[in-house]
Amino acid sequence: MKSNAIRTGKKERLLSLDALRGFDMFWITGGSMLAVFFAEVTGFDWLSNQMHHVEWAGLRMYDLIFPLFMFISGVAIPYALISKLEKNVPQKTLLAKVTKRMVTLVVLGVIYNGALQGNLTNIRFASVLGQIGLAYFFAAVIVIYTKSFASRLYWLAGMLVGYAFIQLFVPVPGFGAGVLTPEGCINGYIDRLFLPGRLHGKVFDPEGLLCIISAAGITLMGSVAGHFLREQSRTPWQKITILSGIGAGLLVLGLALHPVYPIIKSAWTTSFNLAAGGISFLLMAFFYLIIDVLKWQKWSFYFRVIGMNSIFVYLFVRFIDVSTLTGFLFGWSPELLGDFGQLIWIIGYLGIIWSVLYYMYRKQIFLRV
Repeated sequence: MKSNAIRTGKKERLLSLDALRGFDMFWITGGSMLAVFFAEVTGFDWLSNQMHHVEWAGLRMYDLIFPLFMFISGVAIPYALISKLEKNVPQKTLLAKVTKRMVTLVVLGVIYNGALQGNLTNIRFASVLGQIGLAYFFAAVIVIYTKSFASRLYWLAGMLVGYAFIQLFVPVPGFGAGVLTPEGCINGYIDRLFLPGRLHGKVFDPEGLLCIISAAGITLMGSVAGHFLREQSRTPWQKITILSGIGAGLLVLGLALHPVYPIIKSAWTTSFNLAAGGISFLLMAFFYLIIDVLKWQKWSFYFRVIGMNSIFVYLFVRFIDVSTLTGFLFGWSPELLGDFGQLIWIIGYLGIIWSVLYYMYRKQIFLRV
C-alpha cells in the first residue's frame, strides 16, 4: 500500500494538542505496562485495575483512551477545516479530503484486524481505525456544511439525545426497549442484522454501526473545544475557564445519569459520552494551561513526539514485534535484577518505540491520514 507519509515544514502548532494526543497514545504503546509494574511493586491495586477495560458498565482510565483520541481529532477540525473555509476553499474539496481519510482508515482497520492473513471467511470489518475514520467523517461533514457554531451545537445535542432515545426506547425483538446488556442492547441487534463478518463480542461489536453515531458525537464535542481554543477574541484564561466549566458540567451530568442510564463504553451510551467528553475537556484545558499558556513545555516533548505520529505508532506496535526485540536487548535484566530488571525491560520497550518516533520527528516524516 502506498505510504501517506509526508514531510512538513515548520509552522505554528497548538503544542498542547500534540502532547495530549501523545499522552493518550502512550498508555496503549507501553505506558500501561509501566503503571501495572508500579501497582504490583507498591501493592496499589487500584492503579492496576485502571489499566484494564471495565467488563461492561462503569468507567476506568483505560476506557478513556479511545474517546479521548476521538475528542482530540475533533479539536483539530476548526484548525484543519474551518480555517480553510474561511479562505474560501470549496466545500466539495474538503469533503473529498475527509472522504479519502475515512476510506483509508477503514481499509487500514480491516488490515489491522488481520485481513491479509488469509482467513477471508472470518474477517472483522469493524475496527478502531474504521470508527475513527467514520466518526471523524460525519463530524467533519457537519462542520463543513453548517454555517454557524450554534448549528453545530444543535447537531451535537440532537445526536446525544437521539442516540439515548434509540438505546432506551426502541424495542429489540425478544428483549424489549432499554435492555442495556450485550445481548439485549439495540447496538448488538443492529450489528447482528447489518454488520458483515465477525463481531468482536460475538453478539455485538464495540465499534459497530450504531456506535459510529455516538463516536461522531464525541468528535463533534472536540470541535467545540477547538472552536473556543481558536477564538482570537478570548484571552487564554477565558478559554481555560470555558473548557473547564464545560468539562465539569458534562462529567457531573454523565455521572448523575449513570444509575438510570449506565456508563457503558462498549455500547457508547450517551452517559458514557458525557462523562468521557467532560474528562476530555478538562484534560484539554489542563494541557493548554500548562503547555501553551504557562509555557512549561520541556516535559511534554516526549509526548509530543508520540502525538505527531499517532496513527503510525498504533500500526507500528501492531505489526512489529517490539517485545521480541526488547527481549533480545534487555531479556537479561529481569532474571539478574528482579523487579528493577523488569523496570529496565519496560523502559527499554518504551525506549525502542520512542526512538523510532524520534527519528521520524527529526527527519520531519509524519504519517498523515
